[in-house]
Amino acid sequence: MSTSAESAGLNTAATPPGGIEARGIERVLPHERTHVSILDNFTLWLSANMVISTVALGALAIPVFGLGFWDSFLVILAFNMLGVLPVAYFSTLGPRLGLRQMTIARFSFGWHGAKIMALFNVAACIGWSAVNVIVGSQIITALSHGAVPVWASILLIAALTTAVSVYGYRYVHRYERYAWMPMAVIFLIVVFTAGGKMGIVPTPVWNMAHWASLISFGGAIYGFATGWSSYAADYTVNQPEHTSAKKIFWLTFFGVTIPCILLETLGLSLTTVGAFAKAANEGGGALLAAALHPLGGFGELLLLLLALSVIANNIPNDYSLGLSMQVLGRVFHKVNRAVWTFIGAVVYIVIAIAAAAHFNAALENFLLMVAYWLSPWSIILILEHFIVRRGHYNLDGWNEARHLPVGWAAIISMAIGLFGVYLGAAQLLFVGPIAALFNPPYGMDIGFELGLVFAGISYVILRPMELRAHAR
Repeated sequence: MSTSAESAGLNTAATPPGGIEARGIERVLPHERTHVSILDNFTLWLSANMVISTVALGALAIPVFGLGFWDSFLVILAFNMLGVLPVAYFSTLGPRLGLRQMTIARFSFGWHGAKIMALFNVAACIGWSAVNVIVGSQIITALSHGAVPVWASILLIAALTTAVSVYGYRYVHRYERYAWMPMAVIFLIVVFTAGGKMGIVPTPVWNMAHWASLISFGGAIYGFATGWSSYAADYTVNQPEHTSAKKIFWLTFFGVTIPCILLETLGLSLTTVGAFAKAANEGGGALLAAALHPLGGFGELLLLLLALSVIANNIPNDYSLGLSMQVLGRVFHKVNRAVWTFIGAVVYIVIAIAAAAHFNAALENFLLMVAYWLSPWSIILILEHFIVRRGHYNLDGWNEARHLPVGWAAIISMAIGLFGVYLGAAQLLFVGPIAALFNPPYGMDIGFELGLVFAGISYVILRPMELRAHAR
């Protein structure tokens, strides 16, 4: 029996030896799975998170949220473990279904609803790529004392990133398999250089303001970790169908949590150094520059390599962006995934060059807000899998609208979930009505929590109604 992809005349060929991956979102059939290195589930996420932006996130705890050391550490520990759960679970669906992550969303949101979610994902991919490339380029420009302008640094980092992501799945894993190694060594050097200067900032009084800051910082940590959930199955889809789900889950879990916990704690610890007080208010790059300053020219070389670490973080963004574009419909699907990846790179380069001169924390806060959609989106997919389908999918119908849910239950639940986010969000740009009730005027960020609860309850009620009306 031919698959729906084959009957539609789509290119289902695997990656030619040494060439660009020809396959896009087409289902990978069990006999086509050739990716047997299960440890890649660990190293991919280890490399993608062992970057400057992870350090910068941990560095927000004391100077921005006004927390102490131990309470911040507990938040880093707890919210990373919570945030990575959907990432780890969705990774197990790649070998099981042979489908990409945003394609799997069709089994909840339907043909047209999945397009909306794909656009959300494309926006997030472009936004985070732009932010990361700006951070890396500004460090390169500073180290060259202006000899290399920001726009040239942006082009350099983007070109190196695109060179890997365009080639596809196999090359993404090959790069990420080793990219973490030099970064781990450099971060260890930072620890040894600055470790003796670090201290313990006391935990503030446990009042409402402190609780609000704790929960808000936790929301930022959660959003960063769970941000990979819309990509997860993209990087396991070529693994054999009977690959151990437990191994995939735990390798992914630790691949994200280990670098996030360690580097966010490093960023937190660097802000306790009195001599780094000014740098602590300027972000993770400035903190690392201050820590490596005693090493002179060698320290500058290490900082340059750290600036290039954003490549490992941006590669999954770029690769998954191309796949998400193909979910937008058959016309988009006919365009090779690599072409969409390249176009996405051009778009974020233009945005980054335009925004670099005015780049500030507001843009980073905006992108943390973009991650809010993942909370209601994830719970809808999880409920569909466990309660509605109980693990059973009509895989032959992945690319046929008539075999997929109509999707109105998921779309309405998503909208209700986003309304919950609106009520509970507390960011620099906006504080929701419920969030504002706690610790005014700053609020307490419970946007992720309300988004999950509102969408989850709605979907449990609405999906059975949709099934009674349409039976698919």
